[in-house]
Amino acid sequence: MNLWRTLKVAWEGLTLNKGRSLLTTLGVIIGVGAVIVMMAVSAGAEAEIADQINALGPNLIMVMPSFSRRGFGPGAEPPPSLTYDDIPVIAQSVTGISGVAAEQNTTQDVKAEKVTLEDISIIGTTTGFPAVRDYQVGEGRFLTDEDNDRAQKVAVLGYDIAQELFGSQDPVGESVKIGSVKFTVVGVMEEKGVVGNTDYDSRMYIPITVVFKKFSMMGLFRSDRVGMVYVSAESKGAMSSVMSQLTDLLIKLLGTDSMSPGFSLMTQDSIIDTAASTTETFRDLLAWVAGVSLLVGGIGIMNIMLVSITERTQEIGLRQALGARPRDVRRQFLLEAVLLSLAGGLAGVLAGVGGSYLFGAMGTMRTELVSESIPLAFAAAATVGIFFGYYPATRAAQLDPIEALRHE
Repeated sequence: MNLWRTLKVAWEGLTLNKGRSLLTTLGVIIGVGAVIVMMAVSAGAEAEIADQINALGPNLIMVMPSFSRRGFGPGAEPPPSLTYDDIPVIAQSVTGISGVAAEQNTTQDVKAEKVTLEDISIIGTTTGFPAVRDYQVGEGRFLTDEDNDRAQKVAVLGYDIAQELFGSQDPVGESVKIGSVKFTVVGVMEEKGVVGNTDYDSRMYIPITVVFKKFSMMGLFRSDRVGMVYVSAESKGAMSSVMSQLTDLLIKLLGTDSMSPGFSLMTQDSIIDTAASTTETFRDLLAWVAGVSLLVGGIGIMNIMLVSITERTQEIGLRQALGARPRDVRRQFLLEAVLLSLAGGLAGVLAGVGGSYLFGAMGTMRTELVSESIPLAFAAAATVGIFFGYYPATRAAQLDPIEALRHE
């Protein structure tokens, strides 16, 4: 019997009981749909993390102090740290960069007229902050070198802070109190929203030298200590060279060595890779869940095929008596199992693609359809049909024709 004829007979066998065939494919439909949806959720999560990290600024390199080099306690030497005076040295000495900015943060209450906001993040920073962090001024201006050199008491408000303190009133030129110190508002940043775990619109920006003089921790650290330095490379291709130059320069500035440099460099790619490893674990877990669904679907197919063989024992014996060879019988029932699985796979692909779009449109999580997941899921469905259909098909092929014809 040729393949086309066998395929036709197999299809007719499945359509004899359409309801049972449909119910049999449900496990495969759910498994395939789950594979596609879960991969879309995982890819969406990775893309969302990457977008948020890249929103921190273009080609960003973060220089963070390392506290593992020296301990704390009475008589302990403070850890090495960059100072405000080191910032222009970095800008002048490292080639291939488009900007440098420093941060030293504090938390204070902020008051304007009758409105008081508690525990507001105050960012002491330098002129290069907007360019390095890809964050632009909406009204007024940002901090200047002169503001820092003279420790001017000026402030730039985040978008939400400006709304909460002044409402519809133009805040530029108005006065605010940060802690007990009075500042003049010189600008308002454009709306940026939440990036990672940081709400940029709920922060204020003042000269870093003012933080040193008015809000720095005394005794434990030097009062001009910089908490974080951001360096923006001109391009992705320049990142490696910039990091190498930074390492050599910072070791020289801090008086440390390559074994215990006293700082660490972190790029956006390294943060994305760390986040990706977390989402990869999540994706593997989802893949196991989807795999279990496919396994259940395969067991269902094998179970129904065994029931079908029992019900059609006389048919099998009659076909063998008319000349069908064992391999023809095996191929017929194997094709029935594969057709069931592929039909479930096709329905699962449609359900998975539609579910991915609906989940992204109506849910709070971003989804991105992974094109590779469609052939992967379809191939998995075919594999399930072959694997779980082979045993019933072989059992049917091994039936004795005479015993099969006598079966009631």
